[in-house]
Amino acid sequence: MSASSIRFLMCPPKHYDVDYVINPWMEGNVHKSSRDRAVEQWEKLHHILKDQAIVNLVTPQIGVPDMVFTANAGLVLENTVVLSRFYHKERQGEEPFFQHWFEEQGFTVFTLPKDLPFEGAGDALFDREGRWLWAGYGFRSELDSHPFLAKWLDIEVLSLRLMDERFYHLDTCFCPLANGYLMYYPPAFDAYSNRLVEMRVPDAKRIAVSEPDAINFACNAVNIDRTIVLNKASDDLRARLEEVGFRLIETPLTEFMKAGGAAKCLTLRVTEPLQPAHHAVVAIESRTIQLEGHLLDSGLINRALDLIVEGGGTFQVMNFQLGEQRQSTSTAEVRVTAPSHDVMEKIMSQLIDLGAAPQPQEICDNPLEVVMLNGVAPDDFYVSTIYPTEVRVNCEWVRVHNQRMDGAIVVSRTPEGVFAECKLLRDLQQGDRVVVGVEGIRTVRKTESREQRTSNDKEFSFMGAGVSSERRVELVVEQIAWDLRRIHDQGGKVVVVAGPVVVHTGGVEHLSRLIREGYVQALLGGNAIAVHDIEQALMGTSLGVDMKRGVSVRGGHRHHLKAINSIRRCGSIANAVEQDVLTSGIFYECVKNNVPFSLAGSIRDDGPLPDTKMDLIAAQQEYAQLIQGADLILMLSSMLHSIGVGNMTPAGVKMVCVDINPAVVTKLSDRGSIESIGVVTDVGLFLSLLVQQLSKLTSPYQIAQVV
Repeated sequence: MSASSIRFLMCPPKHYDVDYVINPWMEGNVHKSSRDRAVEQWEKLHHILKDQAIVNLVTPQIGVPDMVFTANAGLVLENTVVLSRFYHKERQGEEPFFQHWFEEQGFTVFTLPKDLPFEGAGDALFDREGRWLWAGYGFRSELDSHPFLAKWLDIEVLSLRLMDERFYHLDTCFCPLANGYLMYYPPAFDAYSNRLVEMRVPDAKRIAVSEPDAINFACNAVNIDRTIVLNKASDDLRARLEEVGFRLIETPLTEFMKAGGAAKCLTLRVTEPLQPAHHAVVAIESRTIQLEGHLLDSGLINRALDLIVEGGGTFQVMNFQLGEQRQSTSTAEVRVTAPSHDVMEKIMSQLIDLGAAPQPQEICDNPLEVVMLNGVAPDDFYVSTIYPTEVRVNCEWVRVHNQRMDGAIVVSRTPEGVFAECKLLRDLQQGDRVVVGVEGIRTVRKTESREQRTSNDKEFSFMGAGVSSERRVELVVEQIAWDLRRIHDQGGKVVVVAGPVVVHTGGVEHLSRLIREGYVQALLGGNAIAVHDIEQALMGTSLGVDMKRGVSVRGGHRHHLKAINSIRRCGSIANAVEQDVLTSGIFYECVKNNVPFSLAGSIRDDGPLPDTKMDLIAAQQEYAQLIQGADLILMLSSMLHSIGVGNMTPAGVKMVCVDINPAVVTKLSDRGSIESIGVVTDVGLFLSLLVQQLSKLTSPYQIAQVV
């Protein structure tokens, strides 16, 4: 299209002023714009453009000062215009005036549904080669408007998410240029959008501007063939643009920058040619999810909506039913929209973890793919979490067995019906049918009552627990003791995961007592915890340090190997107990009280002890067996073993992590279980206080009152 046939729509700044604040540029500039200077700057831009193209004018109106920014009037392609739906009420008054102008000019006018924001050519820019439409969202325009653009304009739409509130419209930081070039400010976009730009525009044609150029609105430019009209450009940017054949015309527009706009904002190109290659394509994907629970009280609805936005999507709450009574749950139907399938899958994975589920009528069967190679899952397999999970099969929800983190879900048909279970990758067999994607998956999350969420401080509540080194250790220990006693009296199961620090800090006698008095039903650890416990029992030292005097013993560095050798001579820890070689300590009590234990080896182990399993897979399997049916897992200063146990433990099992290092406690809490508590303290002190507190809980009446 020749320059002489290009037309722009402008609006004289007769009523222009900064009357309100709807973007960061307006802050501090209300009524601080000079009308005379604004008119002068606008006239210069008008004159420059009239030398390059045809300029039509729309009559300015009182009460809508931002009408001067005609780029936001709508989006034009040939004789079709999609009229803007302004996000802020301050600008919504412009809509009828622009609609009247377009209709008078003979355009076919499309209007979006009410309350679906879209701000015209401010957030939608045609590739100058006519191949596709770049469409922005995040601040002023909604992602859900993009399918309408694709349909009405019969063009491929590429969605870009804006992240910097200073660049609230796409045209403030993104400027397609002639011959396939692009001038833009990459930090204004999220990672997905930048990848999309890099896929569509060759590196040699991408001109990334610096932040100083971006805040001078260099990207808010008008491009006519090889001419670029803009507010200001640095010497470097000018040189780069001139090097590839563009001519720059700078014209100051500082008065309009006070309202957040410059050259491009002040113009709307109303002659956009239709290319023969045009076709309606949009990568946008939408799904509807259901949420149920105490959505407001727990903040669940806010977390879900935040996840959608932070993940690069948008949402529309289709239906929300608030529980009428104190114990009533609320339900919500939310339409989630994402710019691509990949982004949607990531968002849905996080929503599933919150308990969101697809609408049953939309999904009858979750996609399954067959394992082709032992130990290798299909691409895009669903990675399981700690939360009880159900998958959609034959239009019914099927519960997944053996729930654990970081597994694949295998669905099989048995004579008893459909069976679903978690399997580790190494356990997958050729022919297994594995769940892929997230279309028909939901996690089952426990709905807490209002009483549970606002329980008395004296009642032990893992829900209210967190990680803190400032919390009074005595109070936390008191709460844990109450729960340990309750589990003990009800015949429940407590599993202890212990590291050698238990021995170093003087915790042996206390953990031994817990085992002896029936508070521990299984013990997990590594080679070191057993070696150091046995060394202390046999020689009174731990790593050669006298545990009573706290001083190194001459030749003590050999003690741990002598301890290992003694047990190896007996053949096992149990044999050492039976032969009266081992007569005290943690593992002595385990043997005497028939408490099963498992020791997982590592590359650093000396000896090792004959009970230590050096086959890591076999050790994992034994760990998994011992934690089955656990009501509480007590993790004592053993980061790696505790993390391993946490990953194979389903939600609903309470966990207490005790470590002097806050990073270890946080690592365990980050697994996502709401039933976990972290205690940052010395583990020996913790065990001492725990035993003292348990010794006080002797009265059945007192225990009943606590529970």
